[in-house]
Amino acid sequence: MGKEKIAITLDERFVGELDRLVNENIFQSRSQAIQEAVSEKLLRMKRTRKNAPSLTRRLKGRFLTKD
Repeated sequence: MGKEKIAITLDERFVGELDRLVNENIFQSRSQAIQEAVSEKLLRMKRTRKNAPSLTRRLKGRFLTKD
């Protein structure tokens, strides 16, 4: 899967927390932390929103499949 660069705006407190996680070597970069957070959120949505089959179809196979 290819990657695409995007720009986001976050509250300072979130940026500070991201920086702390990177400084503690939990993530290699802010980008990695954000990518993993978005991936996990989309997977949770896919699992819990049984009334949204179109979302499930769109996400199927695009992200990590943690079951």
